[in-house]
Amino acid sequence: MADINERAKLYSEFEKNAIPPMDALYNYALRITGNKNKASRLLQETYKKAFWFFDKLDKSINIRDWLFRVMRNAFINKFSNQSKEMTESDYEEAEHFYKSLKSSSPDIARLEKVINNKLTNYELSEILFSVPENLRIVIILCDIESFSYEEIADFVDVPVGTVISRLRRARLMLFTKLYQYAEKFDRHQ
Repeated sequence: MADINERAKLYSEFEKNAIPPMDALYNYALRITGNKNKASRLLQETYKKAFWFFDKLDKSINIRDWLFRVMRNAFINKFSNQSKEMTESDYEEAEHFYKSLKSSSPDIARLEKVINNKLTNYELSEILFSVPENLRIVIILCDIESFSYEEIADFVDVPVGTVISRLRRARLMLFTKLYQYAEKFDRHQ
């Protein structure tokens, strides 16, 4: 009987602590998989693994951060085999485009208006998903989930300098893709 009571107490504690970040985890899963079905499966896998190990979790560890780490590992193990890695030429192309854009002084405000008024959530997700996975994860954790550089470095298991470099690259590629979207949309108006 004690085992049943302990299990019920553990389940109650897990539910109290692990359910609040579920929406943020689902949004993260959706952004890294680019697919609602895969995101739902990844979320289920994350919570299944998290519950399995919850009784061994050190109570001083932040549950939200731990759940994101469990999700990252589940993603790597189950869904990541089809991920796109950025080649140096992809980044160089984006950087060259950005530098040429900067020197030509474009009307950023006009294009920003196009993005704010015309870009759908689906299109934004597609653009974000087109950024290579190693960069996409960093930009999502920093700019959407508000993790610190140190937390991200710990999360993706790289030095803080690498996080900063990846974030710069991710923002540059995302800016380039959004700019090209806005310009394309603006030309067709």
